[in-house]
This record gives sequence, structure tokens and C-alpha cells, in this order.
Amino acid sequence: MHLTPLDWSIMAGSMVLYLAIGWFVDRNSNKDYASYFLSGRSMPWWLLGTSMVATTFATDTPGLVAGIVRKNGVAGNWIWWSFLLTGTTTVFFFAKLWRRSGLMTDVEFYELRYSGKPAAFLRGFRAVYLGFFFNLIVMANVTLAAIKIGGVMLGLSPVQTITIASAVTLAYSALGGLTSVLLTDLVQFVIAMIGSVWAAWYVAHLPQVGGWTAALARPEIASKLAIIPDFATADWHTVIIPVFLMPLLVQWWSIYYPSAEPGGGGYVVQRMLAAKDERHAAGAALFFNFMHYALRPWPWIVIGLCSLVVFPDLASLQRQFPAMDPKIVKDDLAYPAMLTFLPSGLLGLVVTSLIAAYMSTMSSQVNWGSSTLVNDLWKRFIKPNATDHEQVRMGQIITVVLMVAACGLALLMQDALSNFELLLQIGAGTGLIFLLRWFWWRINAAAEMTAMVVSFACALYFGLANPPLADWQRMLCGIGLTTVAWLAVALLSPPTDDRALREFYRRIQPAGPGWDAVISSAGKAGINLRKTGAGSDLPAALLGASAATASVWALIFAGGFAVYGKWGPAVGAGAVALAAGWVVTRVWPKLKWS
Repeated sequence: MHLTPLDWSIMAGSMVLYLAIGWFVDRNSNKDYASYFLSGRSMPWWLLGTSMVATTFATDTPGLVAGIVRKNGVAGNWIWWSFLLTGTTTVFFFAKLWRRSGLMTDVEFYELRYSGKPAAFLRGFRAVYLGFFFNLIVMANVTLAAIKIGGVMLGLSPVQTITIASAVTLAYSALGGLTSVLLTDLVQFVIAMIGSVWAAWYVAHLPQVGGWTAALARPEIASKLAIIPDFATADWHTVIIPVFLMPLLVQWWSIYYPSAEPGGGGYVVQRMLAAKDERHAAGAALFFNFMHYALRPWPWIVIGLCSLVVFPDLASLQRQFPAMDPKIVKDDLAYPAMLTFLPSGLLGLVVTSLIAAYMSTMSSQVNWGSSTLVNDLWKRFIKPNATDHEQVRMGQIITVVLMVAACGLALLMQDALSNFELLLQIGAGTGLIFLLRWFWWRINAAAEMTAMVVSFACALYFGLANPPLADWQRMLCGIGLTTVAWLAVALLSPPTDDRALREFYRRIQPAGPGWDAVISSAGKAGINLRKTGAGSDLPAALLGASAATASVWALIFAGGFAVYGKWGPAVGAGAVALAAGWVVTRVWPKLKWS
């Protein structure tokens, strides 16, 4: 591939813009913890929502989706489309609770909800586990995709790719903190979407593909177009159960996965904590879910389908790129491989969009990971009296460490889909406890520790013993064992002490009957925990979450039918999306806001 001066100019201009944003924010921001890591809790919903969706638009995401399409067809995307259920419950049930908590990080939650040494241990352990180890896997996965793109499109070695890609990201994210990340995310998302849509249109009309209309009729593509698996012809053990039924019925509520954590977590919670108020926090999460699931995936799907014509198997990919290490020549390589056919100018824009996707994700991950390690490990256990200036400086140091470690780990990985499945298995069975801990007083620190230990032990066993079970069977076993274990511990071990339970309820005011025992006990002691005007909005929240889910899924179908040229069904699905969206607008004012 040959990049022209125009291509290089587009890429260089974007890099200068990102650095300028970081420099400007660094000069004009207050250097205290809340300003650096939470932007002073003053951000609007549209900027926060765009940042969320930009962060999930990682360098590995197009390749992941293209690889799924090549392997399991368009319907294979239900393995992640199902997480919309997690997202809409976060919008209507949890976003306002997170903002109401006033916490600095999601990990700080443990010492608000629980008490004593178990709560402190959980906070410290989760800070290291999520902020460092789990975070490194996510960042390394994104960097692996950058390595593949750099090798295919620019002819760079892995070390050259990660050195160039990480340097600018590190500079602006360390300079301006979260505000810098949010502003660059906005610019990067616009560039990334323009690049992906334009690239999909161009690829679909390549001579090698034969034109999009003709391509849709080709057997290798036609067999992959179904948006829902064909229950009559598809294999139940390799397609129906693992790709469709497991994600929709079990996976969304039972598994902890970055950006789709049950109840919210990670950088999604960081954005909600940075919002102006509860409405902006929930609005950001709602905007994110519409953009993430309904708007973005179809350009990637189109390119993945077209790749089946040009590169029908892995051998053809290896022949096209003989210099690539065979261990990383997987189906996700088809996405950057198709982009090598782009003309000058568009090529520079698309490469810039992929660089933007990498930077937006990495900057968010290092900023969130650094905030967790500073607030919930270093300040909490090592230097409790640290000044704001010291916290910011330590955050900048940890940002560098996380970036370097992630780049090193990326050199050991192979493909996006296997890493996606690894993360799902590690978090299998822990999701339900993250939902119930807000609404049921009986959940305690011992139950959370049990969930983490059993889930990880199951993942370790399946990885080492390699029993003759399908991935979905392993996941189901892990979910079942983990859920039974933590439920038993929650019911049999001593509950969290009354003081912590009462303080949590007083601050958060969760709806539903799960706290009746705590409210009654406090009432007998002459303590009224309910705030004036507080009441249950669970029915309205449930209706809102259901309507939002229906609206987004209908938009997915509308987009797919439009791409396939089936305008009648596209209009029908669009009408359903609008009707369900109207229900959301009617429910929104009925929710209980502080």
C-alpha cells in the first residue's frame, strides 16, 4: 500500500489537533482530582454519551464485528447486541443512583455499600483487578488490532505501530485528564464514523466485489445475511444456543464485560459521575445505547460481508500478506485487508479514523484505570493525606505505566474474538450480584468476594483442564456455579452492619421492596430513612427500559433491511422504533429524580 502526501497530511493534522486539545485543557483546567478525573462533575449528556460510544468504537471493534460476520453471519452479532438489555437497565435503573452516590469511582462503591475490613479489602482488590489486570486485557486487545492494521495498511512492525499509536494518546490524555479525553472523543468519533461509512460504501462498489447488489446475491454472502438465525436450518449447538439464546436469556444479566457491566461500571460510570445531574447521567447512557447498537455496526458488517468475496478463507489472507505472523492471521484481519483497496485521500481519512478509534478507547481506559488506582488504592491505602496536586501527578505516572504494560501484553495476543470470549468467561456469573446489590439489603461483601473467586476459578479450570465442552456450556456451568455459591454465602453469612445499610439507603434511596427490612428496623429505632417525595418508580423504569430496548433493536433491523435494499420492512421497523421511542419520551418525566 502506498500512502500519498495527502494521506499523511490528513493523519498529521488530526494528531496536531488532539495534542492542541490536550495542551489547551491542561492550561485552562484546575489541577484537583475532581477536575482532572471527573471534569468537575459539570459535563452535559450529549458530550458524555458521545465519549462513551467513541470509547467503545475501538480499533478492534470493526475487526471483531467483521470476524463475527465471516464466522457466524450477521446474526452472530447477537453475542453483543444482547448487551443492549444491560445498557437500557443501566439507563433507567442505575444511572441516577450512581450520580446520586457522589462517588469518585465505581470501585469506591464498596465502602459505601458494605462495611469494615471486608469492604476495604474489596475496594483495594477490585482497584487492582479491574483498574490494572482487567483493564490491561482490554487495552492490549485494542492495541493488538492496531498492530494488525499497522502491519496490513502501513507495513509497520508491531513495535513501530504501538510506539507511534500510543505516544500521542499518552500525551493528550495525561495532559488534560478526562476533559481532554471527552473533547478529543467528540472529534475522533465524528472522524471515525465518516471514515467507516465512506469506506463501506467504497468497498461495496469495488470491482473485486462486483457491486453491492450483485454481491448480495452471491451464495457466500446470501447465506450470511439473516439478522436472526434460522431456527429450522441452523445448528443448535454451534449457532442457535451460543449465538442467540445464551446471549439473550443468560449472558446480558450474568456476565461482567467492559462497557456492558450489569448495573454499570468502569468508564461508563466515570462518565455518569462526571454528569451535571442525574438526568444528564441517564441521558448520556441512553444516547450511548442508541448510538452504540443502532448506528455504528452496519458499515463494519458490510465490509465483513464483502471480504468473503475477496478473501474467502484465512489462507487467502495469508497469501495476500505473507509478511504477517501466521498466528495473528485470523478472520478479524479481513477488515483492514479490505481497506487496502481504498484510494488516496479516502485511505488517509480511514486510517485516521482507525487511529482515532484506537486513541479514544485507550485514552478512556488509561484515564479510568488511573483514577481507580489513584483513588481506591494509592490514596486509600498508601498515602491517605495526598494533596490534589499529588493525586494528579500520581495519576499521570500510572497513565504511562498502564499504556506501556498494555502495549507489551498486546505483543503476546492473537485475535479479538478469542479475547472477547476470554473476558466473558472470566466475568461469568458475577453480573447478577452487581444488579441486586443496589436493591436487596442482604447482599454483603462476602457474597461479592465469593462471586469473584468462584468465577475466576471456573475460568481457570476450563482454561487448564480443557474439558470436552462447548464455550457456551462452559459459560453456563461457570454462571450456575458462581450464582449458587454467592447466593448461599449471602444468605448464610452475617449481613452488613446496620449503620452502613442505613447510610447507603439514606443517600441512594433505591426503589422496590428489597430494603423494607432495613427501613422497618430503622423506624423502630426512631429513624426515618425515606426522603420527602421519595417513592418507587420501578414500574415506570421497567416500561422505559423495555421501550428503549424495542426502539434500538427495531432500528438495528431497519438499518439492516435498508442495507439489503428491502425498503418495505425497513420502513416498518423504523415505525416500530419511532413508536417505542415515543413511549420513552412519555416515561422519562415520570422517573424519580433528586
